[in-house]
Amino acid sequence: MPYPTDILSTRAIVKHGSYAVIPPDGLVNNVVPGIEGCRVSIVASPKMGAGFVQYVIEVPKNAGTTRVFGDQENIETFLYVVSGHGTLGAAGKEYDAPQGAYLYSPAGVGLEFRNTCDQPMKVLLYKQVFLPLEGAARPEVCFGNVNDIPYREYDGMANVFIKDLLPVDIAFDMNMHILSFAPGGCHPFVETHVQEHGAYILEGEGCYLLDGQWSMIKAEDFVWFGPYVSQAAYGVGRTSFTYIYSKDCHRDVAL
Repeated sequence: MPYPTDILSTRAIVKHGSYAVIPPDGLVNNVVPGIEGCRVSIVASPKMGAGFVQYVIEVPKNAGTTRVFGDQENIETFLYVVSGHGTLGAAGKEYDAPQGAYLYSPAGVGLEFRNTCDQPMKVLLYKQVFLPLEGAARPEVCFGNVNDIPYREYDGMANVFIKDLLPVDIAFDMNMHILSFAPGGCHPFVETHVQEHGAYILEGEGCYLLDGQWSMIKAEDFVWFGPYVSQAAYGVGRTSFTYIYSKDCHRDVAL
């Protein structure tokens, strides 16, 4: 790594237990057993207050998992291909995975990934503890591609759009969504809710309200919002402001 060309600075903001903004230029490599030859950055974990773990992973040619990831009995996993092309696997089945592909694997199953092309592959990897619901069926493996899912208007607004990546089904205790703001689009109101989010910015620039503080956010940033953190965004710039984000759902709060 070269010497810095200026005084060290960062846009990173980490408010433990509340929220975090993590730009790509501050990410470091982490050794995670079973993921070999990759640059693995852990951007969210219980160490900051998150109820899940999320990784941003750069995968060179022929690199990937050397064993099933996240196959513990109570752990569910999700992977999204930001760029590149590879293969994904779960429950003994392999899937061709170009840009936009995603794979959800239910608790106890786990997943695998590998870069099969010459260009680097970037993936988002997510895991959390699954909360089963008595009387509900267990979730199944879900594979798809966001490019095959049409946008719908978000809360009836013609300049904000959303996609649901997983079934909106009470069996699932989480979902992944893509939210996209046209320039000038915004949330209909400032949200304050029990759910937490982990958001990876796919394109564009936005101005985000996080716990009373406005921050400028752009492509490749990761943002974590803790429970009850007030939050809202405006899409700014000349292109859409788009991000993929996690949401816990369909469960009551345990005491």
